[in-house]
Amino acid sequence: MAADLIRYDLLVQDAVRGVVRKVLSDVARDGVPGEHHFYIGFRTHARGVRLSSRMRELYPDEMTIVLQHQFWDLSVTGEAFEVGLSFQNIPEMLLIPFDAVTRFADPSVGFELQFSVEDEAAGVSDTGSSPPQTAVSILEPLAQAPPLPEAKPAKQTKKTSEAAKAEGAAAKPHKGEPKVVSIETFRKKS
Repeated sequence: MAADLIRYDLLVQDAVRGVVRKVLSDVARDGVPGEHHFYIGFRTHARGVRLSSRMRELYPDEMTIVLQHQFWDLSVTGEAFEVGLSFQNIPEMLLIPFDAVTRFADPSVGFELQFSVEDEAAGVSDTGSSPPQTAVSILEPLAQAPPLPEAKPAKQTKKTSEAAKAEGAAAKPHKGEPKVVSIETFRKKS
C-alpha cells in the first residue's frame, strides 16, 4: 500500500473533534439540554492544557471531567475550551485544547468518541504507535434503539428458513448490552 501523504487519519480526527467543539459551543450558548451530560477525558500534560498544580499532581497523565449541573463560565474557541469546576469544594478553571481530548461521551444517549493524542515527548500516539487512529463508537442501549425494519426475504425452503433463524438468534446481542454501530454504516456506498 502507498504511503498516506495526505494523512487522512488526522483529517478525520479533526473533523470528529468538530463534533465536540459544536456540542460544547451550543452548551456554552444555551446550557445543557434535557438529560444530556458529558464525560470529557483529556491528557493533563498535553501542550496548552492549563490547570492548577494541585490538579496536575492528582492527575499527572489523564483526567476525566463531567459537565452536567455544576460548572460555570464555559467558553469555547476554535482550538480549546475553558470551564470552571469544583473539586473537593475548591473552584478551578481548566483550559483544555481540543487536541488534548482523548474521550467525549454523552451517556444519556449512549454516544462516545475516542481519540488518539500525540505524546509530545516521544512523538508517538497514546497507543504507542504512529500514526494515530481515530476510534468512533456510537452506542445505543437496546431499550432505546428503534426496531429494525423487517426485510422481505426471497422464497426460501423450510430448511434454509430454519437455518437463517438460528443464525440470526446467535448474532443478536443479549438484552441490556449496548448495540455498537460501525461508522461504516453511515458511509456512502458506491
